[in-house]
Amino acid sequence: MTVALRVFVICHGFAQRAVICHRRVVSTAVSQPLWQLLQSTATVLIAVRAGNSWATASIHVQAALRPGVQSLGFAVLRNLGRAQALREQLARRTPPPDVDALLCCALALAWDPATAPYEPFTLVDQAVEAAKRNLATRAQASFVNACLRRFLRQRDDLVAATDADPVARYNHPRWWIAATKRDHPTQWQAILQANNQQPPLTLRVNKQKVPLAQYLIAQAAMNIEAKQVAESGLQLLHARPVQQLPGFEAGHFSVQDAAAQLAAPLLLTGLAASGPLRVLDACAAPGGKTAHLLEQSTAEQPVHVFALDIDPLRCQRIHENLARLGLSATVVAADALQPTAWWDGQPFDAILLDAPCTASGIVRRHPDVRWLRRETDIAQLAQVQASLLRILWSLVRPGGRLLYCTCSVFLAEGQAQIQTFLAHHTDAVLSPSPGHLLPQNPQHAKPLAHNDLGEHDGFFYALLEKLPSL
Repeated sequence: MTVALRVFVICHGFAQRAVICHRRVVSTAVSQPLWQLLQSTATVLIAVRAGNSWATASIHVQAALRPGVQSLGFAVLRNLGRAQALREQLARRTPPPDVDALLCCALALAWDPATAPYEPFTLVDQAVEAAKRNLATRAQASFVNACLRRFLRQRDDLVAATDADPVARYNHPRWWIAATKRDHPTQWQAILQANNQQPPLTLRVNKQKVPLAQYLIAQAAMNIEAKQVAESGLQLLHARPVQQLPGFEAGHFSVQDAAAQLAAPLLLTGLAASGPLRVLDACAAPGGKTAHLLEQSTAEQPVHVFALDIDPLRCQRIHENLARLGLSATVVAADALQPTAWWDGQPFDAILLDAPCTASGIVRRHPDVRWLRRETDIAQLAQVQASLLRILWSLVRPGGRLLYCTCSVFLAEGQAQIQTFLAHHTDAVLSPSPGHLLPQNPQHAKPLAHNDLGEHDGFFYALLEKLPSL
């Protein structure tokens, strides 16, 4: 696998995980000892620091512990910058990895009593217990105890001593903070702060199965409070497991962020063809946007979707998700960068390019992303995006469309990418598009007139129209 393709698989996995990363409460795992949860959370943190995603690193966590470990782990990752700075105040010399991870977990959870999932004293007590019960940390349990007890005594002074460190204050790598400040000089602080908030649970109602109004009635009957967002979305005021929501098994809804729900309507609204619309979803797994494209199909204007992904296992996820929703598409495991291996030579009416990216816009849902990315990833991914744009543009029919989108807030993956593309393709015209949607910022470029998006992730959208042949 080439470097470019390796990046393609990794980053698209960040953007399209079908895991539901909404608010979870630690009480879902109260039957499990807190020391055991902290021990497992520290083990997963070590793996993340070694370059593994949270999803990969947590596979081996016991099933009974997994909900609690994810709840604690996500809170740790959202406060890891502060925790690392506090640990440096308490122990200038970096302890062994197992000890350091346990200390950082405890400090990340306890540093702010107002948001701590447990009383700080309880967290400290149970972290020491975790150290005693782990062969890798047992010998330094007294050291862990001394550091954390000192933290409890001197918390205010220690926190104040770390306030000047931007990594501690904003809980992002230093390069990430600088890049966000450079790209969004008036909004960078709001973006970073939004990244540290828990995201809402947002659904997209499958209008092929049930009208939105009818589904709202079904939710109200179960005392589920929600508000409409985007065109077919509902944002729950209080999240709960999706299996407990009405119509999950029947395919009445999918979980999808409000900003992501703009893709299918943007691409297809007002687009006509003499027959069924031929639509390519070029980076399709796990199939959320493929399904939404199919949900736009009508008797007057049928939609056929060709769903492409480089990973055969992820293509199976597309099949599974479409089957639950009662939808079908042509799903092919192939490399979008090599169309001679999969394209039949017939131009597409529309192409959705949800390009691989840094996933810098979905950090609320995947707080590990900020600690896994490197500054050089931006330029490397921008090269992959440019290649995909250039190659897929040639597959669009004259008069057709390509919607380029990324779940990124960095200009190199959005605005700058499209400006470069337009400068080199005189047959492309940029139609009214949202541009960069920043996390929790429902404002977007006019003249689009979408419904309120409520809270949402960071996205970039550019709708490109291909000029008719002369």
